[in-house]
Amino acid sequence: MEKLSNDELAQRCRALEENLKRIRAEIAEAAVRSGRKPEDITLLAATKTVPVEVINHGIELGLDHIGENRVQELCDKYDALEREKTDVQFIGHLQTNKVKYLIGKVSMIQSVDSMKLAQEISRLSVREHQTMDVLVEVNIGREENKSGVLPEQLSGLLEEISSLPALRVRGLMAIPPADADDVATQHYFSKMFEYFIDTKHKKLDNVSMDVLSMGMSADYVQAILAGANMVRVGSALFGARNYTNL
Repeated sequence: MEKLSNDELAQRCRALEENLKRIRAEIAEAAVRSGRKPEDITLLAATKTVPVEVINHGIELGLDHIGENRVQELCDKYDALEREKTDVQFIGHLQTNKVKYLIGKVSMIQSVDSMKLAQEISRLSVREHQTMDVLVEVNIGREENKSGVLPEQLSGLLEEISSLPALRVRGLMAIPPADADDVATQHYFSKMFEYFIDTKHKKLDNVSMDVLSMGMSADYVQAILAGANMVRVGSALFGARNYTNL
């Protein structure tokens, strides 16, 4: 993990304070424009590559939801996080052999994209006498190099998952193609909202559809206007990623 000097830490923390104030204001405005209250939108801080000291400063500022993308990085940070003041989730692609490291550490896994993965989460949750909340990730842009269930397979996967013990489907997650323009991104977000509402109306057992997680640093306002109630913001909060020490 990146090591910061005292001056660097102070600078990062000041920048975080300013960024968080701006992002909260933009989220609040977008919430009102979409006919909701600011508190209806959950800001989840995407903390990949962010030093624990900076994350903990954010938690002290009120960041009550954080998400990690990599299992090893989450485990490395876990004991040093101010976990009693925040909710820790996993938001990255997850291999079945890594599930065992997350049970008991995170409140939600946002990236379930197959029955195989859901079954492993269920099996280990049963073993540990816990229930894991999950989101099903949709490959809304049909990108070959991206995880997520294809839209036409979503309904079938949800019906299969709904029968698994110790697992609750709380909603959907998606990441539109990074190279999509605003019009295309709006289309993807709108389609995700349609799937979210359609699934909610089906009233499947063990599938509540409380959370629609979409929108990141470049497009969280657009996502909220399209119906998202959780946005995952990283670089807009913490600054550009530093991958040199990974």
